Amino acid sequence: MAMDIKRLGKHLLGNRARVRRAFPHSALAEIEKAIKTSEARHAGQIRFVVEGALDGRPLLAGQAARERALDVFSHLRIWDTEHNSGVLIYLLLADRDVEIVADRGIDAKVGAERWHAICARMEAEFRQGRFKSGVLEGIAQITADLATHFPVHGAHRNELPDPPVVL
Repeated sequence: MAMDIKRLGKHLLGNRARVRRAFPHSALAEIEKAIKTSEARHAGQIRFVVEGALDGRPLLAGQAARERALDVFSHLRIWDTEHNSGVLIYLLLADRDVEIVADRGIDAKVGAERWHAICARMEAEFRQGRFKSGVLEGIAQITADLATHFPVHGAHRNELPDPPVVL
């Protein structure tokens, strides 16, 4: 029960100001640039979403970051890419929990173990307060996997917006 109360407190105090401190405009711009650069190297699509905290029903129901990431993946239609190669990097800042949700095309080739390793590395950076570098490192690692499994063949279009999403 104490852990639930502790989490509740973190989420009630987590707000957009906390997100802005961790990810100022300049950091979000660098992340967007990294996504654009990444997508020039492969046929995949990457989205980065940071949510300061859960509120309302999801918080009271104890929704896990993974469940929320799946909701966001669906809501942003990241699954709706031509090659089933969309990847969501979702950060629930109040929990400092990163989840990677990948469409079935890329997930079948990369697998859960690799996604967990990337998340763990990003979370280690976040524990040190290095939010921007953690995200950029995650994007670089995902880029390597996408470039291996979904290389560019001729011209390809950008199917999903590149700017980070702040919820």
